Amino acid sequence: MAVQAIAHPVASRRGDRSSRATAHTWIARQWALWSRMLTPLRPLDAPRGRATAWDASWPLPRDAASVRQARRLVTGQLAHWGLGHLADTAELLVSETVTNALRHTRGPLRLNVRLCDARLLCEVEDTESAGPVRAAVDLDAECGRGTELLDLLSDAWGGVRTATGKTIWFELRAGKAGRAERVG
Repeated sequence: MAVQAIAHPVASRRGDRSSRATAHTWIARQWALWSRMLTPLRPLDAPRGRATAWDASWPLPRDAASVRQARRLVTGQLAHWGLGHLADTAELLVSETVTNALRHTRGPLRLNVRLCDARLLCEVEDTESAGPVRAAVDLDAECGRGTELLDLLSDAWGGVRTATGKTIWFELRAGKAGRAERVG
């Protein structure tokens, strides 16, 4: 009823159909925005809903074995997509991002891999909102070089805050093999 009460006076004041249509489209846009914000968040340990032939996602348990599992999942998916030439680099960077998520966060994790326009996008989602911290590392230090590895080996990388925490992502160019596989 409130929708009609808002739309009707606008249309009756101006007396034309275009103002009534404008009021209805404004209400439809507002409804779409609010309904998207009020939908419940999907937990990271639940399966992702929009998987396609070029999009894969796996929940990872909070266990040290998850790093090995993530490496195997990524190399297997890249072999399936015909992108074996990216396996070594992607495996190292996924290993680094999953290890950091296990070391510095709490809660569930999710690994997402997507092939889009000859680019491989790998994401690690977690429940901590704080991003990675770049620190000066000694030559003999055993850890702390994760951001340097991402800088050196990926084409682009970053972090994005989400409603459930953050997503650390990196991108690799798939090259001609990825495009040929995707088209064919």
